[in-house]
Amino acid sequence: MSAWLPTAPCTPEACVSGSVATVPVPRRVLRCAVLAAVLAVGFALAPVLARPGRAGAGAHAGPEAPPRELPAERLMRGWTRLLVAALGVRISAAVPPRSASAGVGPGALLVANHVSWLDILLIGALRPGRMLAKTEVRGWPLFGRLAAGIGTIFIERDRLRALPRTVEEVAAALRRGEDVVVFPEGSTWCGRGGGRFRPAAFQAALGAGAPVQPVVIRYRLAGGEPTTAPAFVGDDGLLASVWRVAGVRGLVAEVTLLPEIPAGRHLERRALARAAQASVQGRPGRPHPGHLHPGHVHPGHPEPAHSQPGQSNPGHPHPGHPQPRRLAGHPS
Repeated sequence: MSAWLPTAPCTPEACVSGSVATVPVPRRVLRCAVLAAVLAVGFALAPVLARPGRAGAGAHAGPEAPPRELPAERLMRGWTRLLVAALGVRISAAVPPRSASAGVGPGALLVANHVSWLDILLIGALRPGRMLAKTEVRGWPLFGRLAAGIGTIFIERDRLRALPRTVEEVAAALRRGEDVVVFPEGSTWCGRGGGRFRPAAFQAALGAGAPVQPVVIRYRLAGGEPTTAPAFVGDDGLLASVWRVAGVRGLVAEVTLLPEIPAGRHLERRALARAAQASVQGRPGRPHPGHLHPGHVHPGHPEPAHSQPGQSNPGHPHPGHPQPRRLAGHPS
């Protein structure tokens, strides 16, 4: 492991909720079976899902009209909603309306806090785009082949020399009008705290003249209490994590799209990364400044966002010195 790779001090033993209410085993098995079936459909649709672009790219009815959703984006959105619904997860979304200018010029760099592999599906259900992921994701059962098939941009995290090529690939996608999704913490956290946003991916936004779209992801139970059950941290295995998520009763994912950071507001990647991190992580113990009126998506049974998705607790203790779980990362 390279010394510069991001780390997180979370482990399944110390951080992952073990006392949540669960569904009966037959229902959990059924959820996993439906998930596998929907994934199989994804393999068949992979050529169509490969590059969904972003809403309204080159498709406007007029200067004041909202951007029209592209067919591939609509398909990607529906497919990822089915994946989330198969797991019994409800989405509570706070999404600002898209402006008419959203379909003109570069795509947006979507940056989010990182808790779980489930984060990827949640963003796909709201704002489909190309994902930036570590090369190891290619080896994941089913998910890996599918990720490659739908146009994921892979980063060789152990080869620092390959980083400029990856940044340019992201910038090229943004210039073409495609949204690109990154998790700049570079490592998953349990959700009680967060890591520093690595600035490398933000260079792509600067190079493409693209806006940055901060996204906040939080998980809670139906009663409103936060949960770390979906966290994919430490030496947790993918299949074990899927099995755990499929067994949670009343799991709700809160996703908040905050106001965009427009292109040109910050001229240096580290300043842009700090601004995005401040937006996503907010201030502990205070309502998130970007909390918006909720708009709904409906894999399963959506409901309004009523907790504060921007609150965090960076002071949460994490005993020990575990190996982190990383899905997509960006070195300094």
